[in-house]
Amino acid sequence: MSKTMTKSSSPQSSSKTSSTTSASAGIRPLGDKILVKRDEAQTKTDSGIFLPESGKEKPKTGVIHAVGSGALNTDTGERIPLSVKKGDKIIFTSYAGTEVKLGIDELLIMSEDDILAVID
Repeated sequence: MSKTMTKSSSPQSSSKTSSTTSASAGIRPLGDKILVKRDEAQTKTDSGIFLPESGKEKPKTGVIHAVGSGALNTDTGERIPLSVKKGDKIIFTSYAGTEVKLGIDELLIMSEDDILAVID
């Protein structure tokens, strides 16, 4: 009986291991889409006041985790390369992208058009 319990617990531990690994390894954006991890919301104001969960504003900045192959030029059939790359810190529009939750990571899939600026 204990051998069965040991065997059944090992797949659960391996699934926990896979969920803590990088989620961007399992997602590849298509076309002009990019995969962004949003920055953490501010929990304390500059003056030291702690914000409740409902008072936090979602940040409009993040880091690019993966990029697609680029937009397709319909005249020539060639790919137009994206102007951003993996690792760039960006500012994006308020309602940009689609939220995707993979394991413990919450990511956004958005179009390159939703990006306002790259932070150097």
